[in-house]
Amino acid sequence: MATRGEMDMRVPGLDVVASPAPDQAPTALRLVAAGVEESLERFSDPRLLAAGKVNVISLDAIRQRLGARWQLRCDQVYAFAERVLERGVGEAGYFIRVSATDFFIVHPDLSRLAGQAACLRYLREVLTHFLGDGELAALGVLQVTRISKGQLEAKPVDAHAAETRGDEPEEPEEPEEPLLPPAPAAKGSARGDLVDRWTPFVASDGRRLRVSATLEPVYELKGFTRIGFRMIRRVIVVSTEEELTSQQMAVLSAADLLRVDLATIVRGIARLEAETGGEQQLSLIVPVSFTSLASQRGRGEVVARLKEAGSLVRLGVICEICDIEGVPPGVLLAAVSLVKPFTLLVVGRLLTLTPGAIGRLSGGGLQALSMECPAGLGDAEFIGWATAAIAAAKRVAKSVLIYRASSAKRAGALASMGASHVSVVPA
Repeated sequence: MATRGEMDMRVPGLDVVASPAPDQAPTALRLVAAGVEESLERFSDPRLLAAGKVNVISLDAIRQRLGARWQLRCDQVYAFAERVLERGVGEAGYFIRVSATDFFIVHPDLSRLAGQAACLRYLREVLTHFLGDGELAALGVLQVTRISKGQLEAKPVDAHAAETRGDEPEEPEEPEEPLLPPAPAAKGSARGDLVDRWTPFVASDGRRLRVSATLEPVYELKGFTRIGFRMIRRVIVVSTEEELTSQQMAVLSAADLLRVDLATIVRGIARLEAETGGEQQLSLIVPVSFTSLASQRGRGEVVARLKEAGSLVRLGVICEICDIEGVPPGVLLAAVSLVKPFTLLVVGRLLTLTPGAIGRLSGGGLQALSMECPAGLGDAEFIGWATAAIAAAKRVAKSVLIYRASSAKRAGALASMGASHVSVVPA
């Protein structure tokens, strides 16, 4: 969850206009603090907004009552509001603070009136805690009708209708694609619910993407014993079935990459449970984008999934940080330090395999480096590549993982050159 320190609070939420008559109320504009625009992009689907699933609750009443004391007590207000929302919104929904006084809330599995009634309850609890009563809650809940860069367009809700009719079922609609992000599907298992929540999704550029995860055995080279599996993520454009390349993945927005990471972990866990029949593995290598670990909210969601995966293996998960090329060592070290307590090992995944690119990771705190063996190399080319790559990697990290060696013979050669782990995929 975004904290006050992460956001540019120079731009608080601001009602440009307001009206006590919701049906005829002109649009109100709520300004969004710098740094959270990308987090809201995936909720800009017009159908999601038209269905009334997205609302804002405002803490303006508390700020006005506190006056000069607001700056001294705002962190306390935020902390209490976040506790209320974490308890009320739950796993199926989403919330984030988007300005000095506004919380953005999505209830994908509630009707318009039920979602607004829930928002009124949340705000009333917060107002009562700090002001002694919640009478002003009806003025502090708005339905978001449009999301644009830097601002939200919203209108006041009909509080009376929400509270008197919020428990009425929605009228049935014609079947169509699920609203995004989708509500959990009733599949009889929490795992299936989580998969449906994260994939497929509409990316910030408008493409509909789905995420799949496969497992590949990984072996420790000293005794050639299997330590478990690595998750391989694939992101596919639904309309064309085209798989995104690593370069295309790297230019996805931060919000999109976080969804990819969470979908990969959840799908990978489900596949692990299905393919191993419950047999506990030593470890599991989980790929995560550096971008997701660089933000507090992303890191929190990823760590929660890493803990879940870790509970399924004997020794703990190995976190493999992707997209690290060009990341300054100090910045990388900060991300590694924050995720390290929850993992067995933190690995840096490399796409650029030159000695110079590898050397620039020195000081980043990585315990191991991983890379994929280039396809189609002859024996001499393979030896030349592996010798240089492993030697450069060993100057940065203690362990070196090489994926997709084309034979057991080449795996043995990698061991003799100093690699610690390997996966073998016969050509």
